[in-house]
Amino acid sequence: MNVKLRVLSAGALFFLGQMTFAQKTKKDTITKEKTIEEVVVTGALGIKKKQDAVIGSNAVIKTDELKKAGNPNAVQALTGKVSGLQINVPNTSVNSQVTINLRGQRSITGDNSALVVIDGAISTATIFQQLPPEVIESVNVIKGQQGAALYGSQGSNGAIIVTTKKGSNSEKITFTLSSNIDFTSIYKLPKVQQRYGQGWVGEPDFDPTDYNGTNWVPYENGSWGPEYSNPAIAGQILPIGLPQADGSFITGAYAPVKDNYKKFFKTGVLYQNGISMNVGGRDSYAFLSLNRVQNDFVVDKDQLKRNNILFKAGKKLGNFRIDGVFNLIDQHTSETDSNLYNELLNTPTNVDVSKFAHSGAMGAWTVYGHNPNPYWQIDNVRYDNKSTTFVGNLKAEYEINKNISVSYLANMRTLSTLGESHNNGFLYSTKQWANSGTFLDGLNPTAFGTEDVISNYYKSIGRTFDYYGDLLVNFNYDLTNDINMKLNVGFNNTDISTSVVTQGGSNLQVPGFYHINNVQNLDTTSNLANTQSRRRTVAGLANLDLSYKDYLFVNSTFRYEGNSATATRPTGTDEFRTKALPYYSVGASFVPTKAFDVLRDNNVLSYAKISVGYTKVGSAAAIPTYGTDEVTGLIPTGFPFNVSSFAINRSPTDPNINPEFTYSKEASLQLGFFKDRISLGAAVYDLKVNDLITRKTTSSAAGVSTFLGNVGDMTNKGKEFDLEIVPFRSKDFEWKLSGSYSSYKSKVTALDGGVDRVSLLAYAPYGVYAKVGEDFPLIMGSTYQRDDQGRVIVGANGIPLVNSDLQVLGKVNPDYILGFNTSFRYKGFTLSGTADYRTGNSFIATIKNGLSQNGQLEESANFDRSKGYIVPNSVQLVGGAYVTNTTPVNGAANYSSVVNYFGASYPAVGENYIVDGTALKIREIALSYTLPKSLLQNTFVNSMSFGIYARNPFVWYADSNANYADPETTSSSGAINKQPGQALGVGGPNANGIAQTGQYPTTRTYGFSFSATF
Repeated sequence: MNVKLRVLSAGALFFLGQMTFAQKTKKDTITKEKTIEEVVVTGALGIKKKQDAVIGSNAVIKTDELKKAGNPNAVQALTGKVSGLQINVPNTSVNSQVTINLRGQRSITGDNSALVVIDGAISTATIFQQLPPEVIESVNVIKGQQGAALYGSQGSNGAIIVTTKKGSNSEKITFTLSSNIDFTSIYKLPKVQQRYGQGWVGEPDFDPTDYNGTNWVPYENGSWGPEYSNPAIAGQILPIGLPQADGSFITGAYAPVKDNYKKFFKTGVLYQNGISMNVGGRDSYAFLSLNRVQNDFVVDKDQLKRNNILFKAGKKLGNFRIDGVFNLIDQHTSETDSNLYNELLNTPTNVDVSKFAHSGAMGAWTVYGHNPNPYWQIDNVRYDNKSTTFVGNLKAEYEINKNISVSYLANMRTLSTLGESHNNGFLYSTKQWANSGTFLDGLNPTAFGTEDVISNYYKSIGRTFDYYGDLLVNFNYDLTNDINMKLNVGFNNTDISTSVVTQGGSNLQVPGFYHINNVQNLDTTSNLANTQSRRRTVAGLANLDLSYKDYLFVNSTFRYEGNSATATRPTGTDEFRTKALPYYSVGASFVPTKAFDVLRDNNVLSYAKISVGYTKVGSAAAIPTYGTDEVTGLIPTGFPFNVSSFAINRSPTDPNINPEFTYSKEASLQLGFFKDRISLGAAVYDLKVNDLITRKTTSSAAGVSTFLGNVGDMTNKGKEFDLEIVPFRSKDFEWKLSGSYSSYKSKVTALDGGVDRVSLLAYAPYGVYAKVGEDFPLIMGSTYQRDDQGRVIVGANGIPLVNSDLQVLGKVNPDYILGFNTSFRYKGFTLSGTADYRTGNSFIATIKNGLSQNGQLEESANFDRSKGYIVPNSVQLVGGAYVTNTTPVNGAANYSSVVNYFGASYPAVGENYIVDGTALKIREIALSYTLPKSLLQNTFVNSMSFGIYARNPFVWYADSNANYADPETTSSSGAINKQPGQALGVGGPNANGIAQTGQYPTTRTYGFSFSATF
């Protein structure tokens, strides 16, 4: 797909302006909207500025944009609405988590996520997700580092500034009732071959019939059976799976069933109900919101329940003002292991899985796999997590005089979690099939290699305490009639303490009783997540804003920060020493339309702003807590005489390690034409990152396996363009249209030690790497040998030859992202839509491993398997020249050679997993109707609206992505490790291009909304 952004010529802009303004008549009453220069945004440390004075690129999203499509996840609702902002979903479970990335990667191992700030205090993306969108007043996306430099190392990846609503100015109490209901269904399932059905070569035990070199086997998870069109078996009603409890078999036609496991998933239903109250006056306000979300997921019995209470109030007493926020979030999730999706993928297309909903472990459709029946897994493998988050935010401000004020913001956040997991287990070795009248009678699954599932139970209790404080002295002086100075000087600190206690083990004495006392074999606690940590930052800071005649603005920030992650304890001492580091920024913005008389009150160019900035910040995210401490609390396994001892850390951190320093330059341009009926924004940035952090291997003679230290440098460059047009605007009709283009590249420029690449995540035969001179993250893997015409070279046995060294397979980041937004308003009706397009990125679809081994790949069935398989477009070296290959794989023209090739040779080559990550998504479509006020004037209702919406209604992937995975779900963690105490949240900090099988398929949602104010 080729999309080009064309810049309108000045003449075309003038003509469009004349056309749009010609719509106005004297009878028109056009709603007054703030012009660009009138907009006031909340930036770092809660400092408010006019848009004129903002240095660097930012975007402000209001609550209406967040809630128009009913998305209960405010973070996901941002997708497609801000250039340079990329939202990924590394976990697609009932409690899906997201990562927020602005302008690509700046670290190869650290967290590249943007900082989230809520009501002036540093928070988390998780809490942002849990906020009901209707309580959010605005989200200011600070894309660059100039606007986030005051947060130091924590703001090095940009910042998301979230401001919640506060009471209205009216002294009348207003109530708002809102209700949404969503219906979610599975949308995209992997495309698999529909030519061959259940069976395997060389398994004649159940049916000795030879079907052109293979056997029909009703309990196989492989699609290596007879061709569906084989007249000897086609369409026959045959047994499927294993004997049921009474010895009978479930039966079905030997024919493909389209999307045969789609019926395993149900229609998920999400309810979101809320009521809010707000009241305010000249010197006080209060806002209360109660919100309830219940999500019954597409996987049966997976459920989320969340209650959110938000109270916000403020009062001014003379020169003293106090504001407070109280937020309580109580959430309970219950889910099964998402790896059950992998079992579903290993299902021949003639199997209707819904028939096995009550078959238990012994009556599954296959005997192979760890938990062969996902329905059994739903009932017997559960992860329950209860979390309670409390956020208390108090800000006090005293105005000493009209020029000086003092403020202090204190924020306390606590998170308490209780995680429990259980597996009821199943001892296959103690069971037997009977009364089936087949050779299976008297056998059990262990005869086919199935292992007993041992019951277990784990319980984890976690607690996090986070304190954040800002002390600011604020100065506001007019130095001359033309020059104004605003200076903020203060102190900032964060203090985060976490603790996790986990206990559990295997073999439940009483089935179904989940308690530590019921566990017969307790695990050693040192092997479980039992940790305690504390991490602090302290900093002095200053922010200086100068303005000249309201058209020239200069901003400078300075922060001197100490971070406990870089603290060291010199040998022979008990005290840690922290080295403080300086971070700073400087920038300016210029508004020509206010500076020059010829541009003032211009009917064509109504607004123009140019800004430039330079920033130096450092990130310590890649340095682990206590990483620089030379002694760890490890208790060596098997230490002589079972005596506990401490051990020297074999994977230490360089005690002199530096944060990853970023030096950024940015320039941006913002233009408004025809009273801002056309708005154009552009930004370019160039970042250089020094002292990249990762682990290096060391000589074994040193007694150290790996060493975490600074290893090299990186650059991050990009550009963004935003265009918004309002072609029509009148009292009854308005049409808005906007588009965005963003492109960025992170490239490794140097690595220490003479190496040209560093492995970050390796799975044979592919991995993710940082490679000098290449984009980051980079996917590398094994590849086929090819001749100068690109043809695959095979050996004498017909098997392709593989290069000995890893080759570049693709890059994770897209070449560019296009965003589209439009809205139509006619009287009380509003129709809106959001879409985006990404291309140039790739990912590894690990799902292809299982599909290949089990004969479900389309390329494994587009030929007659009984005649063997000749690798397409392949050649052999004969007599010193390459000639067209005619040798089938494994040198044999039979079904068995095909099974062996796709079961072993094909999955062993990395390039077979590479998939084009191009995707076009219609993110949202929403239609709402607001009742005319004339219909409500004699009622107690002030306003009422209804809406219908769809999220992800249409999605298109590249041809090579046969619905294997949504490119946005590619993450470092893949499936979630749900064992309590092992980070019940998910997702690595970097989306790195590996789509694991633990992800559920793509979904789409349709819903209805209702809102009333009274």
